[in-house]
Amino acid sequence: MTRSAARPLLWLAALLAVYLCAPFIASIPQIGAADWADVDWHATWSAVGVSAASASVAALFILIGGVPLGYWLARSPSRAVALLGFVVQLPLALPPLTSGVLLLFLLGPYSWIGRLTGGTLTDSFAGIVLAESFVAAPFLIVAARSAFAAVDPVYDDVAATLGHRAGSRFLRVTLPIAWPAIRAGLALAWLRAFGEFGATVMVAYHPYSLPVYTYVVFGGQGLPAMMPLLLPTLAIAIVCAALSVYSHGRRSSIAPPHESGDETRAAGPGSAVAANEDLRLAFDLKRTLGAFSLDVAWRPATRRLAIIGPSGSGKSLALKLIAGLERNEAGPVTLGRIDLGALPPERRQIGYMPQDYGLFPHMSVARQLSFPADADAATARYWVEHLGLDSLTARLPRELSFGQRQRVALARALTRHSQLLLFDEPFSALDTPRRRRLQQSLRALQREIAAVTVIVTHDPDEAALLADEVLVIEQGRALQVGTIDTVFGQPASPRVAELLGLHNVGDGTVRAPGVVETAAGLRLETADRQARVGERVMWRVSPRAIRATPEGPHAGSVAGSSLRHGDRYATLDIGGQLFDVAAEDAPPETGGPYRLAIDPDGVSVWPVRTTGSDKPAASP
Repeated sequence: MTRSAARPLLWLAALLAVYLCAPFIASIPQIGAADWADVDWHATWSAVGVSAASASVAALFILIGGVPLGYWLARSPSRAVALLGFVVQLPLALPPLTSGVLLLFLLGPYSWIGRLTGGTLTDSFAGIVLAESFVAAPFLIVAARSAFAAVDPVYDDVAATLGHRAGSRFLRVTLPIAWPAIRAGLALAWLRAFGEFGATVMVAYHPYSLPVYTYVVFGGQGLPAMMPLLLPTLAIAIVCAALSVYSHGRRSSIAPPHESGDETRAAGPGSAVAANEDLRLAFDLKRTLGAFSLDVAWRPATRRLAIIGPSGSGKSLALKLIAGLERNEAGPVTLGRIDLGALPPERRQIGYMPQDYGLFPHMSVARQLSFPADADAATARYWVEHLGLDSLTARLPRELSFGQRQRVALARALTRHSQLLLFDEPFSALDTPRRRRLQQSLRALQREIAAVTVIVTHDPDEAALLADEVLVIEQGRALQVGTIDTVFGQPASPRVAELLGLHNVGDGTVRAPGVVETAAGLRLETADRQARVGERVMWRVSPRAIRATPEGPHAGSVAGSSLRHGDRYATLDIGGQLFDVAAEDAPPETGGPYRLAIDPDGVSVWPVRTTGSDKPAASP
């Protein structure tokens, strides 16, 4: 927004600020005209005490019931709950006297509740509390509902995977995150209760609360006698208003993870999980969310796994289904002999790192690492040192860079004694040198422990480094599954090859023994003559198989060049088909066309593997 565009807004803001401050300023010259001599200070302080006590009791009552109600209103999708949310705000729209009349219908001496209680709920301290609670409760409920609605559900998901049940997650994660807004709403509710007149005077004229007593003095003695009563009211209002906007900003006490007391435990993470060579993950996942549907099954034979695919393909959803954070509509999720599908997420004993980190905003780094229900102190210390977090343990997430947050989330996931580690894009926000170092560190960890690791990534190189088997998915369906060597060496389709970043790969048709015609019409000779004539196949040409020679059967030209991982490649156009070769093996970019030969021994072919619309076909 430009400065000229913002100027009208500043004028409007200043106008409202002046109006709100004007009554206080106008009252200052009238202080000298106040009737201080005739003030009944005993009655005044009695009224102040009644108002302060009743407002405090009402605020406590509102807090106890309003926080759960606000959470229910924020998290329930029911229309009935939405209607309830509308009803509980009605006291904000009612004139205070109307609220008092409505309360008399419920609590008055002639109502069934009034007869049951002998009329003790009117003209009593209890009546004042009930009247103030009715008119002030919406202030806290609305604040609590908005605060809970703003809390990212990922925090609850992460806390569940760290071994905490629903009650613990609410008290230790959700409520502390929402508390600043709830605290402000509680202060507003207390102020509203303290200053309530209309409903109070209808339900409980005696004992006098401060607003009622002020009204009585004004009616009997006039404005000068009433003015001294404004002082305690203004003082209390100023204190409460200041508290409602004051943020303590206190950091949680910083302490390293507690010592385990087990001196025989290794300092490194290698002993985090007892060796179990039979530990294998298997799953059949199905979930429909609106127009999107995920339906994949996998029975890998190894413990180092990767799920790769483009954005929106269902990778993260698959990870949540394995973790139990989303409801699986299909078959089981098993880890060895354990049926994870029958367990809630807090009992699945997993380490989970979400794509957006899920660091609790109210916890320091040290508390993040000690938060897991069974956090291992030795492992936490190892990863603090190994990931370069030593100087960050006292910081809150908002004081960390994106890369630092990611390292903290990774360390927290590795702190548990987990048999299953789930990583959703674990290194995406890191610079290249650190990403490479952490990838190597995680690979070393995978070799040392028996835990199954599942890496969700869109980086083929990362998948190839950190996994022995890979699942390639797109639009919620598996395109190919198999070992890294098989999937990267023989992609099932051109789309798989594209997702894996492979070059010189395509599909075609066998036109004669040892001759494959590409989709662009180029005929490639291959030494592999096992494919049948007319069969649709995938082909791959080794860059070293292409060479420039005057006797070459193909005409070609240099279409451009690119830099990948520090190495320069040239792109050759041969008969409309593009091939990448090392720049030093390519003819000069200027000149041409050139005659090019493709060595048949460098051309490999294999059948196109199709998958059903529902379940993947495993690669051989």
